[in-house]
Amino acid sequence: MARPKSPTPRDSFANVRLTSEEREDIETTALMLGLKSTSEYLRHLHKLHKGKIEQNRSLYEVAPQAMFNGDRLRLFYSTKRGQIYQGDSLDFLHSKAEEKSVDLIMTSPPFGLVRKKSYGNEDADEYCNWFRPFAEGFRRVLKDSGSLVIDIGGAWKPGMPTRSLYHFELLMMLCREYGFHLCQEHFWWNPSKLPTPAEWVNVRRVRVKDAVNCVWWLSPTPWPKASNRRVLAPYSDSMLHLLKNGYTAKLRPSGHDISDKFQRDNGGAVPPNLLAIANTESNGRYQDYCRQNDLEIHPARFPAHLPEYFIRMLTDPGDKVLDPFGGSCVTGMVAESLARQWVCVEMSESYLKGAIGRFSGSNANGAEKPVRYSINSPCALPVNEIDTPLPEDGGLKRPPTSNVANGPSPKKSHKLQSRLVKKVEPAGVNSR
Repeated sequence: MARPKSPTPRDSFANVRLTSEEREDIETTALMLGLKSTSEYLRHLHKLHKGKIEQNRSLYEVAPQAMFNGDRLRLFYSTKRGQIYQGDSLDFLHSKAEEKSVDLIMTSPPFGLVRKKSYGNEDADEYCNWFRPFAEGFRRVLKDSGSLVIDIGGAWKPGMPTRSLYHFELLMMLCREYGFHLCQEHFWWNPSKLPTPAEWVNVRRVRVKDAVNCVWWLSPTPWPKASNRRVLAPYSDSMLHLLKNGYTAKLRPSGHDISDKFQRDNGGAVPPNLLAIANTESNGRYQDYCRQNDLEIHPARFPAHLPEYFIRMLTDPGDKVLDPFGGSCVTGMVAESLARQWVCVEMSESYLKGAIGRFSGSNANGAEKPVRYSINSPCALPVNEIDTPLPEDGGLKRPPTSNVANGPSPKKSHKLQSRLVKKVEPAGVNSR
């Protein structure tokens, strides 16, 4: 009797390039597992890893809607335009909020989870799995024309001068698994940030100061509403001179064709995606309110100008702004001042008691206008490379205590610079 045809015949082939050693190793491993061929071994690996992925998704995938209950949320405070809820934001995202009712989610989720891991990439896996139900909720409540903006700081692997990839893994997950589109990445540069991590920056001197947060701007569709005309920056002195005195339209050596439209005054310059905003507020209205009322000050507040930038660029007056990790409700305060509807959700009652100070009486205000910052060019100071050799071990061994200080004293540093300048000037290094 002829063997019946399989309903799923194996009629496809894949060419895999292997060395003879790799092939022998795979065949040996397959035999040890009781598998008859390399193809069976590949199918076995596929099923194994597919099952693991599905298991992880089932552990963290959003539960049925019945599992979420908007009634558990407590209306903590309200204003003319917004509300603050105390409770789990998943209850709000999956039960309380209407579908496709939010124009902008502007938030900074907690990222302390990754610092509890000690090695490898597990921190990224854990964080992404924790974030999945929020991602599902974001897709549920966002309008097709809306935006999701996530301010997320990076992290260092404990005990090592290398970075975690968790925030990049999060971005990839949101785009690949939940259908979000990356409109543009922004980078929030905090000019006042201390030189951290101190161990790698100040002690072993093998890394530079970490002063930038990633800000992912995503959307459910490729075409969220947006306009950079809402966030123009002042023209530079050179651009003001160009507008006043004119410019000869020409093709640059780089290939860019600078037309006469370049001379048009559009009311300001289109800002870059590097946002220079110092986070220096230590005696502001919010802190004063907390101290006067013996309340806990939120330790991880972003400056008001950060949400102002995205609220202005991505929403119209009357649109709804949501911060599911409300903290001290900076987003709500800015949205209120810009005549947007808003909702903040926060689990900590202690933080919310302080947040009320942002909306009470004369304390209610928007973002203070930032000052202009300049970035000094690296390598601008002369250095004697003979006296500052690179550590052969990459900084693995901690330097002696005597070498831990941040360089020589100001007087010695000035003398060293003067001496080095005299040495290098004849060679024309400073003639540029």
